[in-house]
Amino acid sequence: MRLYLSTLILVTSTISCASHSRGLAQSGGVAQGVKLPPPQPVMEQQIQNARNVGDGDYEVRMLRERMAKEPDNLEVRLALAKRYDAVGSPELALEHYRLAAARFPDSAQVHLLLGKSLRRASARTEAVMMLQNFLKAHPQQSPDFASLLGIVLDEEKQWTEGERAHREALALSPKSDSLHNNLGYNLLMQGKNDAAADEFREALKLNPHSVVARNNLGMALANKPDQAAVNWQALGDPAAAHNNMAALLIQQGRYAEARRELDLALGYNKNFPAALDNLRLVSELDGKPATITAKTPQGRWAKVRSGIRKAFVYDDLEQQPSTATNTPENRRGL
Repeated sequence: MRLYLSTLILVTSTISCASHSRGLAQSGGVAQGVKLPPPQPVMEQQIQNARNVGDGDYEVRMLRERMAKEPDNLEVRLALAKRYDAVGSPELALEHYRLAAARFPDSAQVHLLLGKSLRRASARTEAVMMLQNFLKAHPQQSPDFASLLGIVLDEEKQWTEGERAHREALALSPKSDSLHNNLGYNLLMQGKNDAAADEFREALKLNPHSVVARNNLGMALANKPDQAAVNWQALGDPAAAHNNMAALLIQQGRYAEARRELDLALGYNKNFPAALDNLRLVSELDGKPATITAKTPQGRWAKVRSGIRKAFVYDDLEQQPSTATNTPENRRGL
């Protein structure tokens, strides 16, 4: 069973380019009457980043001078790496973390920062090998290494190895709601919905206000819609509860029932963004107009019909329904 994260709408900015005539290129001047477009914000930032690193950022220069004088000062090396990150040069930051790890092979702090930097750079294979080797040589009392290893393995779709790492992290910190949630996410991706639901419930016992775990539990209960609805109602927002049920129904291909849930959601809040997004999505999928007949519901929240028995299967949709929390990491607390 494959699960998908919330759809991200990518807006591509077009940067216009002025073409130069042959005479202009030869002369090196600007043709009279030709108005060049102003630099775009992204380009300006890239220019500024290059200037900071190339011409010499003051703080970088000071830290480099200190590092030359104090090569064994770990804090200076880490401060330099963090500064490179801050001025928009993550590749330089990564190289300094690598150098620091080579110089301080027993430093847990350095290797954890290196692992996170490798993950941000999408160098997951290197991150997995480094984390595994460090853990073998340096058993930890903190769950941080095993947890990060589990997350990276999940991103590599190595679910069995990831589950093992998440369980090792939980053994070191069994009262962490985020670690229970992360193990639940891994189990959910393996199709072990009941086991995943148990982990999300445990996370919610430890942190009843965790919206991430609450939404994940709803996903784990996808083949038990009544329980899923009750779970989402604990959010205290009927519009969100009905919208989340609509998201599940869209994933199941039950578009008519999804529309009824969206009507209920928009009856509670006619401007609810996630419900409006889902209405547009279901309109694209069933070919019917994106119209609503929402009226303010009366009395207690409408209950989800219990006649839905089809197993919950995610389809390969180009777009995915929006749940109440629409963020890139909406199923995992990192």
